[in-house]
Amino acid sequence: MSKWFLRGLVFAALMVVIRLIQGVLINAFEAQSGLISLILVVLFSIGVFVWGRSDGQQDAKANPDPDRRDDLAMTWLGAGLTAGGIGGFVAWFIGLFYKGLYTSTFVNELTSFAAFTALLVFVTAVAAVTLGRRRVDKDYEKNPVQHHGLAAEAQPTTDVFATVGAPAEAAEEAAAAQTVADVTPAAPTEGFTTEEIVVDTAVTTEIPVIVEDGPQTQPGDSAK
Repeated sequence: MSKWFLRGLVFAALMVVIRLIQGVLINAFEAQSGLISLILVVLFSIGVFVWGRSDGQQDAKANPDPDRRDDLAMTWLGAGLTAGGIGGFVAWFIGLFYKGLYTSTFVNELTSFAAFTALLVFVTAVAAVTLGRRRVDKDYEKNPVQHHGLAAEAQPTTDVFATVGAPAEAAEEAAAAQTVADVTPAAPTEGFTTEEIVVDTAVTTEIPVIVEDGPQTQPGDSAK
């Protein structure tokens, strides 16, 4: 059974019961007919409000993202039309046998009274749904980690690009480490010391003097 039809049947039955109570009370207290009718309408609205608020809370909990929530306005519009039409017809039918029930003509029951019931159900339920959703959204605002998938921040990353790029980064790091190892000077081999380097002590540091007549030999040179 559809949600709107179930709600429509329930509130159609409730409206019929309220009208029966209304007939009994007005017959007993005719001077208070207006107050009696107002109180009964308020009680009916409270029933719609409680159910509508429950729908709003459940929908908000099931769908934290507002863009993914159900269209409960259409659900309650259908429920209101069903409650008004069926409730008006049943009340008119009972009025044929029970004269204590205040009813109008068949056409008025299915038009004026049905429209009043549908509007009462729709407006009350939509307001209740909005308040119910708002109540749940306030709880989400107090705990933002649990709202709109923000809890994923505390979880390990699952980024596809990061996962794919990880092997490539590891390979680049390994190549860089190998390059550094190649350019690092090799350590001296075992047994090699600086003492093995032969230094020619006979090498002179005197600079020859060049003149125009030709090169001069250094003092002490055996060449003549």
